[in-house]
Amino acid sequence: MKPTLILIGNFLSGHGYSKQFIEDLKDHLQNAGWDIVYTSRILTRPLRLMDMVFTILVNRNKYAVGHIVVFSGPAFIWAEVASWLLKMLQKPFLLSLHGGDLPTFANRWPGRVRHLLNSATIVITPSRYLLEQMRPYKSELRLIPNPLDLRNYDFQPRPKPRSALIWLRSFHKIYNPSMAAKVVALLAADIPHVNLTMVGPDKGDGSLQLTQKIAKDLGVGEMIRFPGKVAKEEVPYWLQQGDVFINTTNIDNTPISILEAMACGLCIVSTNVGGIPYLLEDEKDALLIPPNDPEAMAFAIRRILTEPDLAEKLSMNARKKAEQFDWAVILPQWEILFKSIIK
Repeated sequence: MKPTLILIGNFLSGHGYSKQFIEDLKDHLQNAGWDIVYTSRILTRPLRLMDMVFTILVNRNKYAVGHIVVFSGPAFIWAEVASWLLKMLQKPFLLSLHGGDLPTFANRWPGRVRHLLNSATIVITPSRYLLEQMRPYKSELRLIPNPLDLRNYDFQPRPKPRSALIWLRSFHKIYNPSMAAKVVALLAADIPHVNLTMVGPDKGDGSLQLTQKIAKDLGVGEMIRFPGKVAKEEVPYWLQQGDVFINTTNIDNTPISILEAMACGLCIVSTNVGGIPYLLEDEKDALLIPPNDPEAMAFAIRRILTEPDLAEKLSMNARKKAEQFDWAVILPQWEILFKSIIK
């Protein structure tokens, strides 16, 4: 019988939020025979922290190992509190580092970050970007990529791509969604049938409304549709509505949306920020462009639509790389890691 683990992070998909990695890890570990205690499903932030503390203490005789997800900003406090409690209870625990803005946060609060990372038994990063950026705070880090279940993503090579574009993120300023409308306007001049589907929830900072306004002002409002937030199981369907996936973000790590697009065989055009150049290789499995440069993105898309053999090469190579991130490959790495630190 496998021992019990406690997973500490955001389990908020029941409230309409996107399912995070930690929820998928819980499900796959349970299917593999692990007993799991997890926290928290509570939406309100102060109550979520209280629930984390309560769950850690009340179940202290049940679990053998802890796993804490670490984000920057206010969520960093939750990781600090949870790690302090597990340390006090003499429980070994792992930290998983997530979020493209974590290196900036660490630069602002180096002492706090260094103390947290060095309190853990093992620290995991999902990308080579975070592995390199966070090494000044703890020299020994381990890489386990964010996984996906390839069985859910039908691969379709794109030898002759349509001018159908897909954007899949939350509408928030860090993802720069309004740039996508500008790209469509630039393409519309010589690609009359170009269209864009922008899938994702509205984070409420005005980015969705700004994108819609810019699209209308540039005369391409009818070329862009906004289906809103979609369920996780519907993502492959929406990705297959297009042939070119565009990622306009200003801050990023290893976004699961790009991995999903790669698994489906879409041609990727992305800004080269944060962890993106560590995930994608320019001219091999994607075309990378500078951030906030709609002209460069439009030019890259034109290349995919017109340059012989380019689209098929990008599509085939993207799928091949995505296969390295399948749960069948990644889950055994987590199981070996947990077993290695159980006392």
